[in-house]
Amino acid sequence: MFMDIQTILVASPLHTHMKEMIEKRGALTEFTMIYRDPESVTEEDVARADAFVAFTRPAHVDLSAFQWVHSLGAGVDKLMKDISWPDGVFLTRTVTTFGEKISEYVLSYLLVHTQKHRDFEALQKKKEWTFLPPEPLNTKRALIFGTGEIGSVLARTLAGLGVHVTGVSRSGEEKPSFDEVIFPDKASTALTNRLAAADLIVNTMPLTEETKGYFDGCFFEAAFDSLFINVGRGESVVDEDLLQALERGQLREAVLDVFSEEPLPKSHPFWEHPAVHITPHISAITTAEEGLDCFLDTVTKLKEGTPLTNEADPARGY
Repeated sequence: MFMDIQTILVASPLHTHMKEMIEKRGALTEFTMIYRDPESVTEEDVARADAFVAFTRPAHVDLSAFQWVHSLGAGVDKLMKDISWPDGVFLTRTVTTFGEKISEYVLSYLLVHTQKHRDFEALQKKKEWTFLPPEPLNTKRALIFGTGEIGSVLARTLAGLGVHVTGVSRSGEEKPSFDEVIFPDKASTALTNRLAAADLIVNTMPLTEETKGYFDGCFFEAAFDSLFINVGRGESVVDEDLLQALERGQLREAVLDVFSEEPLPKSHPFWEHPAVHITPHISAITTAEEGLDCFLDTVTKLKEGTPLTNEADPARGY
């Protein structure tokens, strides 16, 4: 795809830091660079720029003015929210070590259960010497929703420790490290049977029209005593239905790193529920250096016309 990129507009709360890092590296000297806070972007900035770099789209910015848009996050939903993607605008996203970081996050919470950390903490407080054997990971079954880069790395990590891993994707296409991959049809016997047997359910899916509200009462109805971890998008979960699933024993606990509204409002019942564990969107933090590395690599490949591994498909939403 030929693009004549001369001016790049960076809209980020960290724009000053990004500018300093880019200049320190002596990078992008052939381009005119504009650095702005997202809400400070002007119509003149948009008119001058050929490319737009941001995590979210300011409401007043028309993306059809650009040839190329790059997301500073792994997802592109914050850029695509409430708009139809303009024809002819190329879209890329940030890809770093998300899979490895999320694998560590998920594994840490899974081991709390299998190694019975909370049981032993309670016994210690009572000064009781009680033998509770850990549960080997090779007896566990995981259901991972999303078989892309993040889901695949997570599957490889869990499978390497003996966990039986089933993937769920819209294509149902077989992937390495997954014992099997099935379709996300909530009415299918294949999914309901695996939900009933799953010790661990993990959402890594991007937010699309199909995944919004996917984890609802109908979904949780088939689960039994599962650990649910959401590292995808908060809008994929119906909060009230998740709480009911915990009360009914369909879920044992829920570990939530993403939410429909962030920061999570202090009035939200998640805060006080004993079986809900909250982290503030930290399962796969992208450092400024990692984000910049990906952005600069993308610029280089676009100039050279070499294949990209981080191109996003606006039609799919990821």
